[in-house]
Amino acid sequence: MPVAQPELSNAAIADALEELGDLYELDGAIVHRVLAYRGAAKTVRDAPMSVAALARAGRASELPGIGATLQEKIVALLDTGTIPSSERLRAKFPPGVIELTRLPGLGPKRARLLFSELSIDSPAKLREAALQQRLRTVKGLGPKFEASVLAALADGAPERPRPRLALPRALEIGDALVAGLGELGGPTAHVQLAGSARRQADSVKDLDLIATTTKPATLARGLAKLEQIENVGTAGSAGARARTHSGVPVEVRIARPGQLGNLLQHFTGSGSHNAALREQVVRRGLHVSEYGLLDDATGRTRTCASESELYDLLGFAYIEPELREDRGELEAARVVGGAGLPDLLALEDIRGDLHSHTVASDGHNTIDEMALAARELGYEYLAITDHSASHGFGNEVSPDQLRRQIELVREANARIEGLRLLAGSEVNVLPDGSLDYEDELLGELDWVIASVHTAFGMTEQAMTERMIAAIEHPLVDAIGHPTGRLIERRAPYAIDLEAVFAAAARTGTMLEINANPDRRDLSDGNARAAAAAGVRIVIDSDAHRTRTLQNMRWGVATARRAWLTRADVVNTRTWRQLQRFRKQARQ
Repeated sequence: MPVAQPELSNAAIADALEELGDLYELDGAIVHRVLAYRGAAKTVRDAPMSVAALARAGRASELPGIGATLQEKIVALLDTGTIPSSERLRAKFPPGVIELTRLPGLGPKRARLLFSELSIDSPAKLREAALQQRLRTVKGLGPKFEASVLAALADGAPERPRPRLALPRALEIGDALVAGLGELGGPTAHVQLAGSARRQADSVKDLDLIATTTKPATLARGLAKLEQIENVGTAGSAGARARTHSGVPVEVRIARPGQLGNLLQHFTGSGSHNAALREQVVRRGLHVSEYGLLDDATGRTRTCASESELYDLLGFAYIEPELREDRGELEAARVVGGAGLPDLLALEDIRGDLHSHTVASDGHNTIDEMALAARELGYEYLAITDHSASHGFGNEVSPDQLRRQIELVREANARIEGLRLLAGSEVNVLPDGSLDYEDELLGELDWVIASVHTAFGMTEQAMTERMIAAIEHPLVDAIGHPTGRLIERRAPYAIDLEAVFAAAARTGTMLEINANPDRRDLSDGNARAAAAAGVRIVIDSDAHRTRTLQNMRWGVATARRAWLTRADVVNTRTWRQLQRFRKQARQ
């Protein structure tokens, strides 16, 4: 009797859809079709349940971005191991051209351009053309591209890295696993998320869960019953290892209830924090691990029901998870009473949001809808800061449109009770450091945040001069997402942050922690350095719809990792108090 083959994983289905999108782009298909397949691939990759099972049941179209056509293609892939349209498209191009699309910095569009312009249909021909400096003869390409091609060919096409999850997605999966295991374990079980997710890191590569129970083997075997789990590698009384349908490795460690503190502290990490902790306490004859605290003098191993008890036994004040990165937290926790540790900012300390967008630019909700949502969150004020005239995508707000927007914000402010609405703008910092509205118009605004949205490839010196010019502008209140990074997608641009922080402190210009979970910019390390340099920090949601006003929590998480307190963050104050920090109030 033939052995049944396992269904394709979500990752394998996503890879096939992503390849189909690449093939369509190589073939010159309209961009919407290409984006549809790439969006579908992301949906499948992130899906918490088996997409193969959904497709077999005719339900894959329940996922966002998956319609009847894609449902059929997924079933065909499951039945035959391929998608017919992919086979047809592959037949149109030499195999070497498809191989070129996988080189970093090339992609389907450039591979097609090189094939049509220079008949390059293999990596070998691409290397030859680059060495002969023929690539620069193609419009839009140049010497830098040739150099990058040679570097990519030298490195070879990399394997697809396992993607790290942004924190919100990691918590969504992790919380579902915690709830599911908790339900399986019954009232005596305690299940909790640990690892980098508990430390509120920018992104997460795997999920660590800890559990205490009187029935460890039963709980470990129960992991396979959760709908989020694709397979379980090992499962025993000490724990289990598994993988979710979205490809995230999961480790569950199980111990007795009296070991909760030891287990939670160890698996929260970070590894560097734990290594530094072990190094400090071993000098006193103590050995700390997930199993307990061994005292050389007595030969006794102590277990702790809480982290606070464990840190106390070791001679430290309790250290919040966000601080456990070996950045001086152990030394601070040795100060009498833990006085060296900061009283960290909390989400409830935030009193207003100073960066949000509406339908006037690239937002999805009206001024009134954003205002009512902000009031529902308990905010006292909200700045409407639609993109300025040269944003480059979405609607552009011309000077006349901004004047009308100011009137609309004022009218809404008079109409809506319980919230102060502020007329603002997110203005573009142009390559020369100037802004894209005249000063007379900027002077009519309640709040001006300036951001870089273009020309990221400038030299460090040029970008630094550009940023400092904006910082020194007398009408700029804050700089938005100051390094331009997108987590796991785009590195920060080259910039001398030490010089930027010095200029911001000197001029009183605030720097933003942009709370969009794909940005979290300033990063925790940079935000801590900025605050130490005397810069005032503002945390903003950069909300483009009502529900993303709640992104503020990710900015607060970054601030906590940066050791920031209420005093460090300006929008923990009332609007009247905050106004005193604005440049115009001091002139």
